[in-house]
Amino acid sequence: MHSATRLVVFGLEERRYGLPLELVERVVRIVEITPLPKAPDIVLGVVNVQGRVIAVANVRKRFGLSERELRLSDQLIIARTPRRPVALVVDAVSAVVEYAEGQAAAAQAIVPGTDYIAGVVKLADGMVLIQDLGRFLSLDEERHLDEAMPDA
Repeated sequence: MHSATRLVVFGLEERRYGLPLELVERVVRIVEITPLPKAPDIVLGVVNVQGRVIAVANVRKRFGLSERELRLSDQLIIARTPRRPVALVVDAVSAVVEYAEGQAAAAQAIVPGTDYIAGVVKLADGMVLIQDLGRFLSLDEERHLDEAMPDA
């Protein structure tokens, strides 16, 4: 019997990305993001989610996509990195999909230099890049964020 993995699939521009379902706490509509002085460039600010102050990461910047103004249709994926919860601004969450381990390939085997992508899975309706939240923030960015968060 093959083990299956479930991904929360989201879109940024025309690309599809996925996060392992077990790392995702919830998906919420975009809310006002409060700037966080002294935060690393990758952090847009913070949001309050049920009494918790959570850093909002700029996924577009991390993946080298064009910047744009936030839209009311954008969504926040609240997920857990190995060290902290983080909110990711995405264009839209489209589905939760399941795939067998054999369907995924290591990202380095397909696209070298993809430090923030853990793998690629080919589904019937196209490719999904699996995001590696463990490497999303560098150690230096984590340290700067730790220093900035008490101000939130």
